[in-house]
Amino acid sequence: MSKLSLAAPALAVLVLAACARAPTTGGASIEENAAAAQRIRSDVRALADDRMQGRLSASPGFDLAAQYVATRMNAIGLQPAGDDGSWFQRVPLLRARRDIDGARLAIERDGTIVTLQPRAQFIPAFDFTHAQASIRAPAVFVGHGIAAPGQHYDDFAGLDLHGRIAVLFSGAPSRLDPGWRARHASLDDKLRALARRGAVGAVFVNTVADEAQLPWAQRAAAWDRPGLALRDADGQPLDAVPGLQVVATVSASAASVIFAGSGHDAAALFRDAQAGTLHGFDLPATLALSMRNTIEPVDSRNVLGQLRGSDPARARQLVVLSAHLDHLGTTTPVAGDGIDNGALDNALGVAIGLESARVLTTGQRPARSLLWLASTGEEQGLLGARWLVLHPPGDVVADINVDMPLLLAPTRDIAAIGAEHSSLQGLLQQAAHELDLELGGDPYPQDQAFLRSDQYAFVRAGIPAVYLDAGANGTTTIDPRRAQRAFMRRCYHRPCDDLSQSIQYGDAGRLARLQARLALHVANASQRPRWHAGDAFAPAPAPVKSQQRKLGP
Repeated sequence: MSKLSLAAPALAVLVLAACARAPTTGGASIEENAAAAQRIRSDVRALADDRMQGRLSASPGFDLAAQYVATRMNAIGLQPAGDDGSWFQRVPLLRARRDIDGARLAIERDGTIVTLQPRAQFIPAFDFTHAQASIRAPAVFVGHGIAAPGQHYDDFAGLDLHGRIAVLFSGAPSRLDPGWRARHASLDDKLRALARRGAVGAVFVNTVADEAQLPWAQRAAAWDRPGLALRDADGQPLDAVPGLQVVATVSASAASVIFAGSGHDAAALFRDAQAGTLHGFDLPATLALSMRNTIEPVDSRNVLGQLRGSDPARARQLVVLSAHLDHLGTTTPVAGDGIDNGALDNALGVAIGLESARVLTTGQRPARSLLWLASTGEEQGLLGARWLVLHPPGDVVADINVDMPLLLAPTRDIAAIGAEHSSLQGLLQQAAHELDLELGGDPYPQDQAFLRSDQYAFVRAGIPAVYLDAGANGTTTIDPRRAQRAFMRRCYHRPCDDLSQSIQYGDAGRLARLQARLALHVANASQRPRWHAGDAFAPAPAPVKSQQRKLGP
């Protein structure tokens, strides 16, 4: 459908919402909430405009959006917190583009060779270290590729990965506790675990459940989009995983080719993955993997604005309020529209952050400083947030992130994802109570959203964080979950994520006030946030150094 053809359903949503019980306005009058909704709508309209060309990182469209956000921060009353007193923090990157002629995945078994088709059946990962690479090695299936000693779980038990290509599923087994399941599902952690055990390559096999969330057609359509990685001072990728020469992902429809002859049926393995009962085994095949891509250095930038803290002893401590500014740029036109405007993902999150800044600049300054981050490169791996964590303009104590809040139907709650892992939970409950807001947990825990947005860059650095998102408890006959699932199926990372969506701007105002109130409580708390003892995301305690007692004089 074209953008205009979606306007009628959006209008119907608004009419039904007006006829039903309105949700709480989150401590604001009806007039104040309406004004906040209008400001957020105006910012979303600007950031999701076609002039921004989809806000792809390191593009003119992204730079135009960054300048807009900086201008808005200045008008609100924030102070610049970027490089050299500017609003911008430079983020050095490497950009890679795939060459389909250099992509190969062949399965050699019993004297026969089956070759998968690039894009249609497999996609090689970007390599920011080498322009091309090829390997040929025996394969071993390692389940989810996870070792969790504290949970008495080890996919690698009894398997030899040295000199082999690891075949594995994404995600983590359901038998692990939720926090540990999310922690061990991290792609970066999996790749490093494989490299430590001597693997020379990795092939992730999609399951049917994976493609129910993100259809292979969408993944294949992104073949021509560039990849990005952080660049160090020597011009090399910052987080390269040495040892793994080629990494690729295979479609669920081609899984049976990978597992043929092993005595294990792909469909049965998919069921075992859902049940958490996978076991690894050697595959009777040799895999030949090749990739080729071009690599070039580019720069992008984060937008940083701050409200300086009032306590001299704590002013260098920062509470970050984050939302990623980038999106995907342009793509193959759908019904004549080839711009991925990213209205929900994440113009809305940035607009909510700007409204939270307006709320906080009109009150008394908090003790700690507040830092608003509109980041680059989130879509390519949380790059801007990771760069900020490595190069912060102060001592970051917490992150409060908003990303793609699917506010598509009126709700009475707000989802707080990851708060349960730290002392942020109590402060969040206090803030919600003061605003008469209902808090919910992660409405889709199977998606492991806590790993998939900018807050995880802070979590990996040991900084407590929370991800605020749309709730799922509706106030009208329109089911928020149904509207959210429909969006993910039809418009996520597609051109129809645009201004025609039925965005509930009043609910967005509530979310902005909750983000602001939580930030205020964190900034004024006597102690900085801390992880709960023994939590899956808590940093491992530093080893205790033995001390020898001095004897004699």
